[in-house]
Parts: sequence; structure tokens; C-alpha cells
Amino acid sequence: MATPHFYPVGTPGQPWGDTERAAWRSRQVVQRHYAADVVAALNALPDALEVVQYGQLESMTDTYPLLLAMTRNWDPALPTALVTGGVHGYETSGVHGALQFLRNHAHEYAGRINLIVVPCVCPWGYERIQRWNRDAIDPNRSFRDGGRIVESASLMNWIAARNDTLLVHLDLHETTDSDAHEFDPALASRDGKAWTPETIPDGFYVIGNSENPEPAFQRALIAAVSPITHIAPADAHGNLVGLPLQSPGVVWGESRSIGACAGFTNARLATTTEVYPDSPRTTPAQCNAAQVAAVRAGLDFALASEDRARP
Repeated sequence: MATPHFYPVGTPGQPWGDTERAAWRSRQVVQRHYAADVVAALNALPDALEVVQYGQLESMTDTYPLLLAMTRNWDPALPTALVTGGVHGYETSGVHGALQFLRNHAHEYAGRINLIVVPCVCPWGYERIQRWNRDAIDPNRSFRDGGRIVESASLMNWIAARNDTLLVHLDLHETTDSDAHEFDPALASRDGKAWTPETIPDGFYVIGNSENPEPAFQRALIAAVSPITHIAPADAHGNLVGLPLQSPGVVWGESRSIGACAGFTNARLATTTEVYPDSPRTTPAQCNAAQVAAVRAGLDFALASEDRARP
């Protein structure tokens, strides 16, 4: 059932203007620190990985260097993989799963595949545990038209300038209970629409690009994660987040056309992972481990597919 007014910012039926966006922004409080959690972790990585600043985010009194880690001994003859996390800053395991992969497993792929890992695309949102950037814009709807905000434009421009051929792109996300009680109501209020609550899936799942779904690739991620945390079942209608279930834990969704991060490259093997951290059946450590397992499974599948393609 739709609820006409449900959020402390905004007027029912009216999209937000600058006043409402400022009121919303004033409610956002720093709860953790990008410099300590992300920048310091990147700077502590082994020398085999190079830390690169690909942009800079200016936000009132705050300045955030936009950083990634990449293979230092880059080999143009090898395939290339992109891993992104923190596109929605509040989705913690995307950020820390990417960092954990870099610390513990990136070395396993040396000489096999070139890596580009961007652990926190939206540092303002990370610090405030917020889905949007400071202007109440969803970064995961902004990876189109050259990048609609600094967070997306900086990464898109850097990737485009390198002109690498990406084989695989894994974009690490979470679906949380706060989607139901904070972010979905805020979205409806921002756009001047009524709010219709949706069911949050209990468990891990992946959203393959409907433009190029690659079913076997998606299934490989589910198989790797299932020993670590439970896989989300379909709802009573056979759907996850309103999308028809294709196989256990796998749905197809629009990506490139809506400006989602997982669709901005031409990577043949691309997916959005979704961990459910609010379940009593999992822990933060398991959520991070699930993201790491998905990254490793995606890279392993990509490398195996390259081997099969060789004459």
C-alpha cells in the first residue's frame, strides 16, 4: 500500500528543490572516517600494487582524494579486471571486501590478470553511512552521459583515458534493512512520489546486466559464496527485488541504460553483488568474506574462459 507522506524532509507530491536538499544534507552526520579506514589501508598495501589518485571530491570543508589500487607491473598482453566498491557509501562490505581482497588475495593473480580495484567510489557517503552523495544524487544512477556527478565522472574519465580492454567488472554492493526504512522513503520523497514499501531479500544475490547477462558467470559467483553466507530465496512471486529469479540467487537487471556502475564499461563479464548484512544468519566478517569470494570466483571464471578461448 502506498503511503503519501513518510519522510521528515519534503512536501507530499512535490519533488525536492535546493531547500529540501540542504535540509536533508543537514541531517547527515559523519560516523566513520575515509582517511583512516580506506586511505590508510590503501597506503599499507604491498609494493606490487600501485595506489593512484584518479580524482578529487570537494565537499564544503571536506576534500577527499579518490583513490584506486592497480597492478604495478602492468602487462598489456594480459586481460584486465575492474573491481568497484562503495558506489553506495553506506554499503560497508563492498568497501572492506575490496580492501580485504587487495590485502590477502591480489598477489594470487600477479602475472595472470591486471587488476584495478576502486574500494570506495563515494567517500562522502561512506563517512555518513548514506546511499547518496552530498547533493542527494544516487551515484549508482550516474555512470552515464560521461558521468553525472564527480564521483562517477572521475572514474569514467580515468578508465576511458587508459583505453584498457576490460574482461570483467565486479561492482560490490549490499541490500540492507535501511533501504526499507530510510533510503527508499527518502527517494520517494525526493522525487515527489508516494512510497510503496518493498521486501528486502534475506541473503546474498547477484544482478547480472540484462544487456549481457552471462548466466554461467553469475552462477559461478553464487557457488563460491554459498559456503560462506546464505543465498537469498525468491519471494512468493518468484522474484528478488522485483526481478524474476533466473537461477538460485541470480536475477537480470538493467545496468548500462540506468547508469549503474556495473554497466559503464564494455566488460563482457559484469555483475553487481548484493550482500544482506542485517540477517541474524550472518556477520560483518562473513559479508566481507562473501564479497572476497565473489571477486575471486569472478576472476577465476574470467581466466578460465580466456584459457578456453585460446586455440
